[in-house]
Amino acid sequence: MESWSVEQVCNWLKQRNLGELVPKFREEEISGAALLALNDRMVQQLVKKIGHQAVLMDLIKKYQQQKSGLESLTYYCETASQKFPEVISGKNLKSFFARHKMLQWTSSYALPDFPYDVKCILAEKKCPDHSMRIRIIEFLQADMTRYLEGSLYPNSQQYNIVVNTLLQAYPFLDEDGNGFLLWKRALKDRFKYVRRPIEDDEQVLRNKCKFGHRRGQSRKSSFAENTLDDVQGQVEEEPAHLKGSAMDFHIKWLNQEYMKTQRNWEEVDNRMNMTIEIRRKMISDKAPLKYILRLFPFLRCPYQLFREFQLLTHMDIYKKTVEILEIYSENILSLYVVRNNPINIMLQENLKQHTEEDVLKYMKMTAACLLLPEVFGDDSSLFAAVNEEVKAVTPVLEVKNPFNVNSCEFALYIEREELAQLDDCTMALAALVAAFHVFDIPCPKRIHRTLNFLESLVFEVRNP
Repeated sequence: MESWSVEQVCNWLKQRNLGELVPKFREEEISGAALLALNDRMVQQLVKKIGHQAVLMDLIKKYQQQKSGLESLTYYCETASQKFPEVISGKNLKSFFARHKMLQWTSSYALPDFPYDVKCILAEKKCPDHSMRIRIIEFLQADMTRYLEGSLYPNSQQYNIVVNTLLQAYPFLDEDGNGFLLWKRALKDRFKYVRRPIEDDEQVLRNKCKFGHRRGQSRKSSFAENTLDDVQGQVEEEPAHLKGSAMDFHIKWLNQEYMKTQRNWEEVDNRMNMTIEIRRKMISDKAPLKYILRLFPFLRCPYQLFREFQLLTHMDIYKKTVEILEIYSENILSLYVVRNNPINIMLQENLKQHTEEDVLKYMKMTAACLLLPEVFGDDSSLFAAVNEEVKAVTPVLEVKNPFNVNSCEFALYIEREELAQLDDCTMALAALVAAFHVFDIPCPKRIHRTLNFLESLVFEVRNP
């Protein structure tokens, strides 16, 4: 793309239904190199429609990501060819790329083809007995080893992906909500069992030397200790800052304190600080949200959710959200695109019943918050469910009676389960934006313009 002429760029735009931009691109002489050098501000000046801006930036970003991945893979091939010239020859280059691609684990992992007797048990949705569990684990271990080209050292994210796939395909295996940790522990133990007799394997010896041999040590038995061992005890990963016993102590204290009516918030802050490393590692390794919340229940509190966001970004999300709604609410409500929207009609009817300035301001800010997806042409069902059942899996707000000061309710849902009750629309909007960052959840395409707008204001990236 870097070597494209202006005309080639114009043809590329036409192929992607962006033909309206061709005259402007010709006028400004945008070649392929210039296209890849465009930043947000340049795109805004060049393209007027927000939809076209979003599509163009997304296309450029995807091309740059693909280019980056190809360059890293090319470098990998060149390095390997210098060390092992007989492996990376013209004859074997295709198979080398295929092998490299196969080793890139993704969330689209497919379960192996289980034997007939296992299929029958799973089809009947029966909880397997001990011997059947061993059979399932053996097939999963063999399948993972095949994907790893014979390696017996999966990392934590690979364990998580496989167990998540198993429980999504067969939810009844998640017994009492502890299934993830039980199956993951069994899978890890299976790999340990397979590794045990291989004393002369080069990789086994290298990892034993690097991480220390743990034979003879007593196995941890508590729920929290097993969970931390899952996250911290992986080979090929750096050890966590705190030892498992110390981390377990903090997690137990947080769980006990969460059950109290009167909480020591200063000590909660302190212990959440001390456990952030293991918490972020669990999230980055794609551990299920319910297990993260079970270990760190204070993330259900809006205050701690905002605090976690601030630890990650150094931004006060609640303060920023208040400023956004106060500045933009009147402008949003005056737009023609929202004039006949049911939310705006409901607002106008309720405004007639009140005269208090604070109440009127609250209602307008609430309406502006709920109308944001309409302004950007996004899917409002992925933003807020107003007097309706929540259907989205990604973070979404549940709002009931939004303009009734006495009975309005706001809640944040993730994976169709309530995460937190919220006081008002400002707190709700701040919690929604924070949840995507804190839990590292990808933004759905059908709501990305709205969230991009909010994030640009929160992070002061550009002037919307």
